Amino acid sequence: MSRTFTSQQAKRERVPLLVGLIGASGSGKTYSALRLATGMQRVTGGTIFYIDTEARRALHYADDFDFNHVPFDPPFSPLDYLEAIEYCVAQKASIVIVDSLSHEHEGPGGVLEMHDQFLDEKAGTDWDKRQKLNFAAWIKPKGQRQRLINTMLQLGVNLICCFRAKEKMKLQTGAQPKELGWMPIAGAEFLYEMTATCLLYPRSDGTPTWNPTLPGERQMAKLPKQFIDAFKEEQLSEDIGEKLAQWAAGDEKPPSEDEMVAAVHEATAAKSVDELQTIGATHGSRAWTPAHRLEIKRAINARKKTIEKESQP
Repeated sequence: MSRTFTSQQAKRERVPLLVGLIGASGSGKTYSALRLATGMQRVTGGTIFYIDTEARRALHYADDFDFNHVPFDPPFSPLDYLEAIEYCVAQKASIVIVDSLSHEHEGPGGVLEMHDQFLDEKAGTDWDKRQKLNFAAWIKPKGQRQRLINTMLQLGVNLICCFRAKEKMKLQTGAQPKELGWMPIAGAEFLYEMTATCLLYPRSDGTPTWNPTLPGERQMAKLPKQFIDAFKEEQLSEDIGEKLAQWAAGDEKPPSEDEMVAAVHEATAAKSVDELQTIGATHGSRAWTPAHRLEIKRAINARKKTIEKESQP
């Protein structure tokens, strides 16, 4: 059976952002994440949802920012994270902050614990057997992690992921350990998928370091050329978040408020369900903000119910 492919002229359209904030305690991750999300909200509309694994720490800033708080307690398996994120999306989140994603790696129920639990169950204290089963012990946790990542890439919302960092060193035979610098407590798979990653040193007050000298840190700081102008400000801010969201919105100019009102009127005046489906397809392809999309969808659903009720004998 052969597959059918299509092509069209490439243009930048609405794409989701995945921004990583990597930093030690006191580097400003939580506050910076909320500032970036608030700036993104200026463009996307909708609601900010904050998934909080850090003992409700985000609530310290409840008076400064407008967001929905989602407490997230153990276990911290990849599929638990996936459920939390999908819950936010189901609640019409336009931006989701995950603070911190490091618990997926080393927290209770996380990937490392899942790996060790498999070995404990299959090999106990038989260290030769544990070594032989080491690869097999990674199959389940790594598979769950990949499922989490793949789903995050498909959700269509902007994600800001915070990662704890710690100083790491590489052991070398016959030589002094090699200093790698501040590196995230997380699987490398996450960092690969981030649109941009900001490295925040301790007490940096939310100011990223883009040109670190240590080898591990150089791998972590990720600033694609399309975002260089957005990050010209030193400290992460609402304005930077807004610029990122404007780029992600694509080249298509968002419809005006008058056009949105006209779209709602068009839905409420539809004569049939088929006409509503056409209206939904037409406006679904436009660069509406999530709030406008929701308003149009509600108008379509309300009119559909009326039409179905009127058609009943």
